[in-house]
Amino acid sequence: MEKKKILIIDDDPVIVKYLEKLFHDNGYDTIFAYDGLEADSIVEDVIPDLITLDIEMPNEWGPRFFRKLTKNKSCKEIPVIVISGLGSADHSIRKAVKFFSKPFDSDKLMETVNKEIG
Repeated sequence: MEKKKILIIDDDPVIVKYLEKLFHDNGYDTIFAYDGLEADSIVEDVIPDLITLDIEMPNEWGPRFFRKLTKNKSCKEIPVIVISGLGSADHSIRKAVKFFSKPFDSDKLMETVNKEIG
């Protein structure tokens, strides 16, 4: 059985490495992008099972990436978990399955991931 893939989109390499390790340790494959522009090309080639998305990034912010994602017929149903340094979900993406503020609780994040994609 093929492992489920999670696309990590965050401009902080420390967060990316942490999430990669966390997801690998829990049986998931990962791909990553450091901003929404980079993620655009990745999501077309490898349709992930779930996306973690930062809000504030260079080149293209998370909300703009999310809007484009939801207009893509093959990607619009992918669950998105927002993980952001912004302290309020008001700045978040309303249709995300969950919002986590940095620093986040890894157990709660994994609970959400497992609930969404098993």
